[in-house]
Amino acid sequence: MYTRILVPVDGSDFSERILPHVVWLGSKTGAAVSLLRLVETPEALADAKRALDILAARHAATPVCTVGSDDVARLILDEAAKVPGTLVAITSHGRSGVMRALMGSTALNVLRAGREPLLVYRPPTDEAEPVPTQIDRIVVPLDGSELSESIEPLAAGFARWIGARIVVASVVDPSAREAVPDAASSDVVESGYVHARAAHLAERYGVDVGWEVLHGDPESAIPNFVRSLPNTMLAMTTRGRSAVQSALLGSVTAASLRDGGAPVLTRMG
Repeated sequence: MYTRILVPVDGSDFSERILPHVVWLGSKTGAAVSLLRLVETPEALADAKRALDILAARHAATPVCTVGSDDVARLILDEAAKVPGTLVAITSHGRSGVMRALMGSTALNVLRAGREPLLVYRPPTDEAEPVPTQIDRIVVPLDGSELSESIEPLAAGFARWIGARIVVASVVDPSAREAVPDAASSDVVESGYVHARAAHLAERYGVDVGWEVLHGDPESAIPNFVRSLPNTMLAMTTRGRSAVQSALLGSVTAASLRDGGAPVLTRMG
């Protein structure tokens, strides 16, 4: 599915927290791993390159170090385009240099400009030294819209690529029971919906699929569900309607990045 995983880093430990996930993906699939370091001035290049070479050697990755700060997203996409089948994998923000505003600008711009999937991870700020991390399960939140369902082919392809199980999830918000007279039947409706989507994915893509109906505010129900499952990632579009309603930095996707503690495979819908 992917031949290379490109990881932009900025010299901070925080920006490197995605590497255990990426290294595992590379070892599992045979995809090469490249680390991209962008520096703001030519004078900083030599020191940055030495540090990147050490980091790359530690993770059996290829180092790529260059000067650039005006359009970080474009530089990342240009590097990704050099090798067909490249997946960009990035922490949700760094702490210094040209990536200090990541996800406030850079990651969103990569999605907008590239229109390609992006693997995003926001590690907890108090996370201890990273350890190798595998992925056994991909949670796919759906809300009944074609837009949210558009992530299904990508999620299924990724699941086949790494040998993971898909779990289709939908959320019943208790507040809907008060607002809608027929809301008492919402569990039945959602169960039928997610069961049908799970069956569709299993039949069409030949992947192992389960399903769950969650309850509560989607902004907390989805991250809480993901945290309850070991070795899990999310796959979701950047916006949808009802339960999965938002742009990338909007409600549910942002909450999943912030609170889920798991990588998120996303794309612009």
